[in-house]
Amino acid sequence: MNSGMAVTADDPAVRGFLDYLDGERNASTHTSYHYLIDIAQFAQCAWGAESEPPYSWDEADRYTARRFLVELQKSGLAASSSGRKLSSLRSFYKYLLRSGHVRLNPFAGLLLPKKGKRLPKVLSRDEVERLLVAPAEMAKTETLPDAPTARLFSEYAHVRDAAILEVLYSSGMRVSECTQLRDRDVDPYSGTAKVAGKGKKERLCLLGGPAQRALEKSLELRDRYRIALGKSGPAPSLFVNRFGGPLTSRSVERLLKKYLAHAELQHSYSPHTLRHSFATHMLDAGADLRSVQELLGHASLSTTQIYTHVTIERLKEVYDQAHPRA
Repeated sequence: MNSGMAVTADDPAVRGFLDYLDGERNASTHTSYHYLIDIAQFAQCAWGAESEPPYSWDEADRYTARRFLVELQKSGLAASSSGRKLSSLRSFYKYLLRSGHVRLNPFAGLLLPKKGKRLPKVLSRDEVERLLVAPAEMAKTETLPDAPTARLFSEYAHVRDAAILEVLYSSGMRVSECTQLRDRDVDPYSGTAKVAGKGKKERLCLLGGPAQRALEKSLELRDRYRIALGKSGPAPSLFVNRFGGPLTSRSVERLLKKYLAHAELQHSYSPHTLRHSFATHMLDAGADLRSVQELLGHASLSTTQIYTHVTIERLKEVYDQAHPRA
């Protein structure tokens, strides 16, 4: 936490809001952290970087809120990021209004900047297949280390990476949800995984046959590797790193780049691209929107509807290429 955020967190109203987010909204630490960043930024805009709490939140009016918006736009921030910050401040002032700290919400009715219509990047089915086989292909060409433990990790890493890619595409889960999985969260008999999504909401994700088989192989080698490391007791997570500890989302992003290069796919693809691909391919195959919404863990159906635009765009491409009078 930087000094500006630390100072803002000392404000009694802000402390109360953070307690409200945790206790009543069941917000994640990540969400609360970003609320605090946005509130600290507004406080600095309204009262200066050297100001200290308690802040006079009731003094901020519509002009103060508009000035904050102008500063965001001048900084070159994306419209989506500016919109999120304004939503944060609007929620904060709603809380202040209900708790009697202020008499009006200066962010109420303030128009959010329009978001550009950007469709998510999606892998084709052929590209997904090329990506999923990349770990096994690379394993065949790499020289294994001589040291037994290092050799065992090298064997495990390729199998683990293949399982991660299979699980991400098979389930549509977020990469953070995947790295937080533990053995107890996966039921191999029903082919389901219980994940903790945004807002700490739990849901069931489905694992197809290839994902289940890859996962079974990964767990077998993981346990052998942990024994070689002298580790005992339950594994800390479904997928572990070289030291036997939990794998991070950043680690998954790095390993994905390696396999993207091997499969000759765009370097800009991320683990989230597999989630986008999962949703798009499901809808392409005739899955109903509500089912896809449930599997993705979207709170609003409108969030899931972006994938219908992707499928329509694909249909247009096929039409333009195939129809003689397109």
